[in-house]
Amino acid sequence: MTKQIRFFEASVILILMLIILGTSVIGFQMTPTVPVLAVIGCLMGWLRWRGFSWEELMAGIKAGISTAIIPIFIFMLIGTLIAVWIQAGVIPALMLVGFRLINASFFLPSVFIVCSLVGSAIGSGFTTISTIGIALFGMGSAMGFSPALTAGAIISGAVFGDKMSPLSDSTNLAAAIAGSDLFAHIKNMLWTTLPAFALSLLAYTFLGWSHHAMPATQVAGTLITLQTTFSISGWTMLPILLMLVCSWRKLPAIPTLFLNIAVTIGLIFMTERQFTLAQLTTLIQRGYVAKTGDATLNTLLSRGGIDSMMGTVALIITTLALGGILMNCKIIDHAMAPIAVRLKTPGRLVLSTILAGIGINLFVGEQYLSVILPGNAFKASFTRLKLAPLALSRVLEDGGSVINYLIPWGVAGSFAAGALGVPVTTFLPFAFFSLLSPLFSVLSGVTGWGLKKQAAVEAV
Repeated sequence: MTKQIRFFEASVILILMLIILGTSVIGFQMTPTVPVLAVIGCLMGWLRWRGFSWEELMAGIKAGISTAIIPIFIFMLIGTLIAVWIQAGVIPALMLVGFRLINASFFLPSVFIVCSLVGSAIGSGFTTISTIGIALFGMGSAMGFSPALTAGAIISGAVFGDKMSPLSDSTNLAAAIAGSDLFAHIKNMLWTTLPAFALSLLAYTFLGWSHHAMPATQVAGTLITLQTTFSISGWTMLPILLMLVCSWRKLPAIPTLFLNIAVTIGLIFMTERQFTLAQLTTLIQRGYVAKTGDATLNTLLSRGGIDSMMGTVALIITTLALGGILMNCKIIDHAMAPIAVRLKTPGRLVLSTILAGIGINLFVGEQYLSVILPGNAFKASFTRLKLAPLALSRVLEDGGSVINYLIPWGVAGSFAAGALGVPVTTFLPFAFFSLLSPLFSVLSGVTGWGLKKQAAVEAV
């Protein structure tokens, strides 16, 4: 049996994978990890029948999972950070400040703007969602906003910040894959990013104005509960300032999180004299369990801990194992390569690259691969049509990294759903920025508006 996989065969396999995943997760509301495991089992059986050895398949799994070591460690630290931030009163303090500063009519646009600013400053959508995002989500629930709508505004802002920050891993990756200058890449993304941002802001403003806020007495009751339950003072702002300083100093994520966790633990022992090491161990492992007397607040603030991240970690391992098999056996390469050489116009090339990025997110669920694989597959086509590397790097972001938050079995999507407690399929219609970015990118490719040519790249 020959091991050569042709375009049609590779395409059929990818489509069948998508049907299985989509039907299981969206149709039957299954958790993503089990369907991904089922797809891996079926794929391995088919590839073994096609002549691939077990050693090749194991090598693919190993190669895929090896890229997840750092993200897995970061997710465990983020789970720890959420738990200690709630225990120390950091997230409740953010909620208190927000209640006093933000008017209910402008809550949704404020959420979008604040998360955009924080995300741009720290360069991490995950950290933005799991810190300031949780506080804003709690505020939204107390004000009576739909959890899906609030989550959509938080995620849109976090994605914008992650996309436009020079500290972002995905932004640096897209520039590196395309061979463009980082800051020129960020400047060039404004052609599609600003329209998507503006329309998203208008949508959140309209939806916020049409919202009927909770009575002031109920919000006041939430404020009193937060103040009486948690030790809140000026010191609770220290971890937030430390996070911003570490980002300004360009400290990597792992030491930043370790340092912040250590400082926050110091605050806990300083303000809660009866807190023990045994309680700290339980807090870090299992997360914070709120006992405020308010059932809504208890649900909102009972989160964090290493255990809360294990579902996401399992999904990372399985999706990257699937991606490793697909790459090692060149199934995705065989599906994309024939398309790339037949693209004759910039509009079709941009559309195909966007669709490829979305497709990788759907098939593999990993945002880095959604940048790397289409970037490598279509780079020669961009050069052939005399488009600048800046054109490619922008398209990779618009169709790659921003879409992963909308995939139920995607690493970013499952993380956001777990951190905020809202399923991806529920907040997806309200994550306007992620939905609009690829549309404006396609429009740019069709019209030529803002699409950089090779001869024009020096003028950027």
